[in-house]
Amino acid sequence: MHDVIVIGAGVAGLECARGLSKAGADVLVVDRADKPGGRCATRSFGGQPADYGPLFIHGRDVRFIAAVEQAAEGDCLPDWPLRRLGRGSPCQPDAYAPNEKRMALRGGINAFPRALAAGLPLKLNTQIVSIARTRGGMSVSSATGERLEGRNLVLAMALEQTMPFVAALEDAEGRDGILALLRLFISLPCLTVIAGYPRGAPVPDFDIQYPEEDHALMLLCNESSKRPGSPQVVMTYQAAPRWSRERMEMPKDQWARELVAAAARRLGSWADSPEWTHAHRWRYSRLDRANELAGPLEMRVGDSRVGIAGDLFSPGGGIQAAWLSGGKLAERLSQEPSKLDL
Repeated sequence: MHDVIVIGAGVAGLECARGLSKAGADVLVVDRADKPGGRCATRSFGGQPADYGPLFIHGRDVRFIAAVEQAAEGDCLPDWPLRRLGRGSPCQPDAYAPNEKRMALRGGINAFPRALAAGLPLKLNTQIVSIARTRGGMSVSSATGERLEGRNLVLAMALEQTMPFVAALEDAEGRDGILALLRLFISLPCLTVIAGYPRGAPVPDFDIQYPEEDHALMLLCNESSKRPGSPQVVMTYQAAPRWSRERMEMPKDQWARELVAAAARRLGSWADSPEWTHAHRWRYSRLDRANELAGPLEMRVGDSRVGIAGDLFSPGGGIQAAWLSGGKLAERLSQEPSKLDL
């Protein structure tokens, strides 16, 4: 019986677990992926990392910036992206506000959640399919039939993944109001391709490009510009939400080829012949920028507490909002130690 089970090893879930663990709680973090980080995703190709979720970190909260810089261990690229082309809409327009601090991580953006996860008990490769109230607290069941017990529960997943779990708690105080609130918001999809080009390929003269009036492309990112001396040009192409939604159920090879072709129309014919590609479906990539709440939510289920955290539950959106909401939820849950058996 754990004091708290956290479902979701993204930034919000990890920061919440860290706060609870520091307060003395026995915490277990569960995630269906094989590594922590959620949408802060990095893959390595021939030793060269490439980001394909958020492409850089930004924020103005000094605690958050300090946490990122500590995690990066001096491997930050400050003010990235420096060279921006196009007047299309960024995913997070606040990223370029005058008081906002921006940085890329040379080792990949996943270095931040990896640092948050250090020392925490993690149970990866475990997909939770149901939650239920028990006499002693809460139980969660995995797709393989494994059952985990906790006195309290934190849900730190994408909005659409969270709502079915909330709906299952029929006797939770305030459940109907929370469900009605969450249904007001929606996550946007994003189909993404990382493309590596042979030696001698032209090096783009931008760090990131936001095309205007492009039906397919939301942005083009020169990943190589984060890593001076990179042996090859590596690009990340991210599709616009509507284009992504229309192709979400298509075969991956088909939409990946279309997206690379759309990039080549902007960059030149060289971009249509990558040496290798990696395609990824983000079914729930980010929230609509207009969506945000002031703080995390909480429900009572008998003697247990169920908290909800994520980038929706703090102003500003993005990674900073996820981190702030996770920390704030940990503070709330720790305020009544009798409920956590601390």
